[in-house]
Amino acid sequence: MLNEITANLNNSVLHTFLQYVTSGYAMLIYAVIILVLVACAVISLMVGGDKNRQLIIKSEGARLEAKPEEQEEKEEETQEEVSRFDGLTRIDGQREKYKRNDYKDDITLKRLCETFRNFSANKLKLYYDISDIRRFIAGMAVSHILILQGMSGTGKTSLAYAFGEFLDNTSTVIPVQPMWKERTDLIGYYNEFTKRFNETDLLKKMYEANYSKDIYVTVLDEMNIARVEYYFAEFLSLLELPDAEKRNLSVVSDEWENDPEQLEGGHIKLPKNMWFVGTANNDDSTFAISDKVYDRAMIMDLDKKAEPFTAPKEKRLHFSYERFEELVGEAVKEYRVTTRNRQRLEKLDEYMIENFHITFGNRIMKQINTYIPVYVSCGGDELEALDDILAKKVMRKLSMQNPVYIRNSAEPFCRYMDELFGEENMPLCKEFVRRLEKNA
Repeated sequence: MLNEITANLNNSVLHTFLQYVTSGYAMLIYAVIILVLVACAVISLMVGGDKNRQLIIKSEGARLEAKPEEQEEKEEETQEEVSRFDGLTRIDGQREKYKRNDYKDDITLKRLCETFRNFSANKLKLYYDISDIRRFIAGMAVSHILILQGMSGTGKTSLAYAFGEFLDNTSTVIPVQPMWKERTDLIGYYNEFTKRFNETDLLKKMYEANYSKDIYVTVLDEMNIARVEYYFAEFLSLLELPDAEKRNLSVVSDEWENDPEQLEGGHIKLPKNMWFVGTANNDDSTFAISDKVYDRAMIMDLDKKAEPFTAPKEKRLHFSYERFEELVGEAVKEYRVTTRNRQRLEKLDEYMIENFHITFGNRIMKQINTYIPVYVSCGGDELEALDDILAKKVMRKLSMQNPVYIRNSAEPFCRYMDELFGEENMPLCKEFVRRLEKNA
């Protein structure tokens, strides 16, 4: 009996408990408790995240404070380990191979012209008139800038290339681009992203030339497809300096300890053994070459191709620029412009001033006094040389005169030239003036 009462009591209590814990009121309490627990967990995470974030910020701040010094040390280590001029540094390591001693300097200017012409014809199948070769060599004596003009296919680029092959020092051909505007287009620029200098072939050849006594030829192919006086301006100014040791071209604005040996204060010396030969076309895709460029350069017209001829076999010639300068100096002393032609030049100068307000100027007279003796030493005639340089340097200035005035003055001028030099002489000058008359 007691057992039954106890059992019934337990069942009643259990039933009441189950009813209570499953009631709606109990469910509401459970939900509140769960929400409180979730809220506590979220708050705990937020507080912990703020602390971690503060620790990260403090750590980052400490790192940023230390960054300038660490970065500076890192950059110094980079400068010590790797040069920003890869190509120039390699040339420093190979400098001995550019210092040749096997030069054949026992040669005359006349023999130089003849040998070069025969080498081009026999070895390269490139044919040139001997007068063109003389103009090329005499032009090199006057200026380190030569401009070869003429119709396409007459061998302008080939002439400069052949001369490099003849000297056993291949010419560097630089195809000029239409968008070029400054010297960095020629020599390269420093890349801030890679921390390297983007070196061009010209910059490396210039650096190499400063270790050598060879004659270096750089061809600016289609030089007037961009404005020469823009991208070549610094070169033009430096080449005007009489002291070659002061012709320092700016490459970079600062200096690193491990910069190449010949780069001093961010400057490279413009090599006195390098000549720049530009080829020029006159069409709608090119710019007119300014007087500033023409006055400083020597111009050569290649208007027709020479006839092929049989030439003897000739070897390449190892010829130093020092010997070339010696031969030029000897020619200037030995073949000075004759007194008769000096008097003719004075009279022509007076005529040009009186009738066209044009004078020769000191630069042109200096060029005449070098060009003619060297041309004669190359085997040419004095009046031939005088006709050529006057046509390129003086008659060209007539193209800037009033066309109507030129048309009326052309024939009197040609008659005066006949009286002064003889009817059979000065054909290039008279041809140029008559062409201006025709086009007026």
